[in-house]
Amino acid sequence: MTGGYGSDIHILPYSYVVGQAELKLGLELNYIAPRIGGVLISGQRGTAKSTVVRAFSLMTRGELPVTLPINATDDRVLGGWELDALMQGRALAQPGLLEESGKKGMLYIDEVNLLDDHIVNIILDVVSTGVLSVQREGIDAVLNLSFGLVGTMNPEEGGLRPQLLDRFGLMVSVSELDQQARRRMVLAVLRFDDQAGTPSPWLAEGLAADQTLKKRLDEARASVRDVRLSDDIAELCADVASRLRAVGHRGEVVTAWAARALAALEGAPEVTNRHVREVVPLSQRHRRPEAAHGGPVDWTAEELELLDELLG
Repeated sequence: MTGGYGSDIHILPYSYVVGQAELKLGLELNYIAPRIGGVLISGQRGTAKSTVVRAFSLMTRGELPVTLPINATDDRVLGGWELDALMQGRALAQPGLLEESGKKGMLYIDEVNLLDDHIVNIILDVVSTGVLSVQREGIDAVLNLSFGLVGTMNPEEGGLRPQLLDRFGLMVSVSELDQQARRRMVLAVLRFDDQAGTPSPWLAEGLAADQTLKKRLDEARASVRDVRLSDDIAELCADVASRLRAVGHRGEVVTAWAARALAALEGAPEVTNRHVREVVPLSQRHRRPEAAHGGPVDWTAEELELLDELLG
């Protein structure tokens, strides 16, 4: 078993990951509509955040995502000159991680809340604009880049500044599995550990399920702009943001794109209230006043009742 994607990487197939429905939905919507602007995953240690992200990248890209280390420097992120070549009197450009992400399709930042704010801001600017402009140390380059951005964080280790938090299109909160799901998870992991590296019908079945899902995602990605979003639905996205007292105006646009992506995934010709209702918890979670200023990101019963009232 080589991972099934032309690599020697052993990671549980995405289709066999137990639970984490909201996390999976966020990754899938962001893949279908990169305009969403990335996914921030909040959860405690040991909740399979990294496993899900890597399994998703293997399924959709055939390789692991470019991973940004916590101690990344400007040179490593933006690109610079190869040190060995400079010591030999030659100027040889070394592409940065953002350029590499543009080629591979995904950038993964583990523990993004511990990364230097300056670096995070650069990355989010590139995701938002699709343009990387580098003018430094003899380098003058402008690159058009597009890649999926995924960041994870443990809320016990601190949060992101509100300005950076808002720049992530979607935010999901990963919770611990219930007792039944824990049992299924343990069985899946043990079975994978026993069969990885050997011919296995069970693993082959999981990889086949991954490829079926990837085909659905690619079809949705190709058709998302054809999904109709009426003026009434656009106004509804704005009304929800207003009633939730969302900070800023990015959230209603992200809500519209996410609802459109969900409709495309389902093969629906137009966005409905139900699509909006399903994505609002992801698109507005971190834009509510309390969450945007360092408070809890979980939804209250009153807020969920409000969503049901507005979106039915």
